[in-house]
Amino acid sequence: MSSNRSGPQSASSTPAGLPVLGAPVRERADAARNRIRVLEAAETLFAERGVDAVTMDDVAGAAGVGKGTLYRRFGDKGGLAMALLDQRERELQERILSGPPPLGPGAGTADRLGAFIEAYLDLLDRQLDLVLLSETATTGARFRTGAHTLWRQHCRHLLEAGGAQGAEIAADVLLAALSAEQVRHWRRDREIGSATLAESLVRLVRSWLP
Repeated sequence: MSSNRSGPQSASSTPAGLPVLGAPVRERADAARNRIRVLEAAETLFAERGVDAVTMDDVAGAAGVGKGTLYRRFGDKGGLAMALLDQRERELQERILSGPPPLGPGAGTADRLGAFIEAYLDLLDRQLDLVLLSETATTGARFRTGAHTLWRQHCRHLLEAGGAQGAEIAADVLLAALSAEQVRHWRRDREIGSATLAESLVRLVRSWLP
């Protein structure tokens, strides 16, 4: 299982002070191709059937790799699930740090915050059960992940730059609203559409900026 979800110590920092998730381990080209096939197959199966209903054999068959290869690389389904989530979080991190605006550098504060909210909700729409698992596995697990450290620092930095009062607490409030458990309640129990939810949260955050 990737260490990037084990705690804030897995996040290093950029020269500007924004933490980044640790660099992936280098791998052979064939191993990289197998990893991509496995993660794509797992993402599709998890989305179609739900995490609980998918077996490691299902993933191996869909990816066209041997079961031994799958188990050696990921250990079990939990390790596979966390690797998939880690990959998606890295992709979002790269878009925040060096992608095009408004999510990446170059846009105004309010636009970057809005783009982050929309991008993170999109990640949750695709990986909600995995994020929920990572955030609730133990008490307070959400606060100990390297990814949470990155998202919090990013939001705090933008809120401070935009002149928001109490940016530290405001960043915590925003991420509490974006927790997997809260978003699941809004999306599945109250049946609030993703676009409506994003619009409401973006409007709320914009109200914090002078």
